Amino acid sequence: MTGASYARIALAAGMLLLGLLSPASLSGARAQANFDRIGGDYLRSPVASGDPAECAMICERDRRCRAWTFSYPTRADGAFCWLKSSVPQRSRSDCCISGVRGAGVLEPHVRGLEISTDRSGGDYRTFEVKGKAGEEQCKAACTAENKCRAWTYARPGYAGHEARCFLKKEIKPPRRRPGFISGVVR
Repeated sequence: MTGASYARIALAAGMLLLGLLSPASLSGARAQANFDRIGGDYLRSPVASGDPAECAMICERDRRCRAWTFSYPTRADGAFCWLKSSVPQRSRSDCCISGVRGAGVLEPHVRGLEISTDRSGGDYRTFEVKGKAGEEQCKAACTAENKCRAWTYARPGYAGHEARCFLKKEIKPPRRRPGFISGVVR
C-alpha cells in the first residue's frame, strides 16, 4: 500500500469519527418535550400531520436550521414548525417540543403511559377534558370505572378543539399517532 493510500484511509476514518462524535451524538441529543426555544426564528411552517418528527425532518433538510420548535395545535391555529438560525436557550412550556439539528424526536417513556399512541375503537364513553394533566384525568376516570379496560387521551386540536378522553371497554392494538396518549388499566 502506498503512502497516499494510507492518507486516504486515515482521512476517511477521521471523517467517520467526526460524524460519529458530532455534538448531537456526544450529548445523546433528542428533542425535549414540554420545552420551547424562543427566538432565532426565520421560518414558520404549518405541520398538517401534527407530528413533531416532521418538524425535526424539515430542520434536517434546511442547511440554515440550527434548532427547531414544534408547537401543538391550539383552538386558533393548527400545529406549526419554527425553524431557528441559532440555538436559543430552552424554556419550559407545555405548548411545544424543541430540538437542535441532528436531534430526532424520541418519545419519553413514562410507566403506564403510551406516548404518541392511539388505541382506536372499543369506546363506550368520551368526554372533554379541561385543564392541565389531562392524560392523568383520563387515566383516573378509567381506573374508577370497572368496565373500563383502556383509555386514550387526545391533546387539544387532535380530536376536536378541546382535549378529549376516550374510555374503552376493549383493549385494541396500539398504533403510533402524535398528539395521543393511551394506557391499559385492566
